[in-house]
Amino acid sequence: MTASPTLLLNDGHALPALGFGTWPLDDAAAEQAVACAIQTGYRLIDTAARYGNETGVGRGLQQSGVPRGDLFLTSKLRGTDHGYGPALKALDATLARLDTDYLDLFLIHWPQPTRDNYVDAWRALIDLRAAGKVRSIGVSNFQPTHIDRLIDATGEAPAVNQIELNPAFSQPDLRDYHAGRRIVTQSWSPIGRGRHLADPALTFIAEKHGKTPAQVVLRWHLQLGLAAIPKTQHPDRMAENFAVFDFVLDQQDIASIQELDRGVRTGFDPDTYVED
Repeated sequence: MTASPTLLLNDGHALPALGFGTWPLDDAAAEQAVACAIQTGYRLIDTAARYGNETGVGRGLQQSGVPRGDLFLTSKLRGTDHGYGPALKALDATLARLDTDYLDLFLIHWPQPTRDNYVDAWRALIDLRAAGKVRSIGVSNFQPTHIDRLIDATGEAPAVNQIELNPAFSQPDLRDYHAGRRIVTQSWSPIGRGRHLADPALTFIAEKHGKTPAQVVLRWHLQLGLAAIPKTQHPDRMAENFAVFDFVLDQQDIASIQELDRGVRTGFDPDTYVED
């Protein structure tokens, strides 16, 4: 079975470059999908307290039969649990739902700058890492101004920033900012919800390599040094998304894909969004 390549985090841990996302699956669907994804070859499983499926994800991990130490498990701190004490309690609840002793990666899901308590939450994540309850810590949907505050307050840069990123919204400036601080960029919605898969540039490249447009897009992420977490509950799509390690895009392919960037965000605005 082909294994995903890994990316070295700034804390020394290795992150599988291609993982499996579980939004918006419920517990029952998540259990089945996670077990199937692991059987397909995925080793990074991504969930969040806000998704409401951590219990199902945990069951899927156990159902897979793969040892916990061979898996990389990510979850995220919900917006209602920002602050130091609430973040500590929230992690314990997440671990209980997932039925595991630790997370490989714990992220602050959204910065919520209007509530202005993400720095205290970050301090909690630092202490949770020191306690061994999480191995790596990071953020999601953070902008440079938010990350700068974390670094200025604690001296600690996130290992990962998980952001909306796909060919139509490739965020080059934010990627450059990450690179300057050894922060791995992880892409949610890496295929852009399929909105642009029929674009002639992608279909041409796909035909050229004997692959699908979705596979071309995921390969693009990998060759840019990004991590990606595509999501699907269909076994055939899981297999398709994972079969991206046997071909290489050339420089013309990369340039053609870059021309698809429209710079338009489809998700929430990190500067204003408040997670319930």
